[in-house]
Amino acid sequence: MELSLAHPAIKAFMCGSLSGTCSTLLFQPLDLVKTRLQTLQRSVPGSARVGMVTVFLSVVRTERLLGLWKGISPSFVRTIPGVGIYFSTYYTLKQHCFQERSPGAMEAMLLGAGARTVAGVFMLPVTVIKTRFESGRYNYGSVAGALRSVCQTEGPMALFSGLMATLLRDAPFSGIYVMFYSQTKASLPKEISASAYAPLASFSCGIVAGVLASLITQPADVVKTHVQVSPQLRTADAVRYIYMEHGVHGFFRGAVPRSLRRTMMAAMAWTVYEQMMARFGLKS
Repeated sequence: MELSLAHPAIKAFMCGSLSGTCSTLLFQPLDLVKTRLQTLQRSVPGSARVGMVTVFLSVVRTERLLGLWKGISPSFVRTIPGVGIYFSTYYTLKQHCFQERSPGAMEAMLLGAGARTVAGVFMLPVTVIKTRFESGRYNYGSVAGALRSVCQTEGPMALFSGLMATLLRDAPFSGIYVMFYSQTKASLPKEISASAYAPLASFSCGIVAGVLASLITQPADVVKTHVQVSPQLRTADAVRYIYMEHGVHGFFRGAVPRSLRRTMMAAMAWTVYEQMMARFGLKS
């Protein structure tokens, strides 16, 4: 089947997968640093003062430069189909529900949250493996080996640990992001939207939306990381543990690298997705 004859939802999937591949390759180091920061034990001397730069230099010193891309394999396995599922679901829902008009702010939020929920549930097992790779606590040789090991030692349900925390993080993030992104883009002057600077303007709108969405959903991300690294913890137990160990500040550990990564990844993914969809003659 020729690409030009493919169903629009398949084209959206392909555009999303390509945009996810580019953004994951570039920003994986920030995700690894964020995971390491969030899983630091308070019993480790000086852990309260450890920051993003310290963790970054520590990884480079002990695991070399390529150590910053540890977990890139599960990240690719998760992101390439995951972003594709997200954008194809988003496109399908938008075309089905809003053929005649653009969605409003709350409608855009529901669209984003709905699409992310579908993608999040499908890709959760790989998300669990990715988080464990990045934490440095597990010595898995490959994604397939990690999946087999978890199923044999902890049971298949361990692959869905942190489901609630993941959805509480990802669905609101995507909903808030799409709402701010669509509203800021709609407010751009037509001269900019129709000019050669349109991709740069879209990217800038994505950065604004990403920062706001990242900060709002940061506590849920910290809880999700703890549950997936230590699957014996329930969500409520993880919340209690983080508060007892680090206080309120603990819920915002890793906020800087996560905000940088999520913001840049989302801005790049949406910009690439929209430009590719436009080349296919489809309205994103």
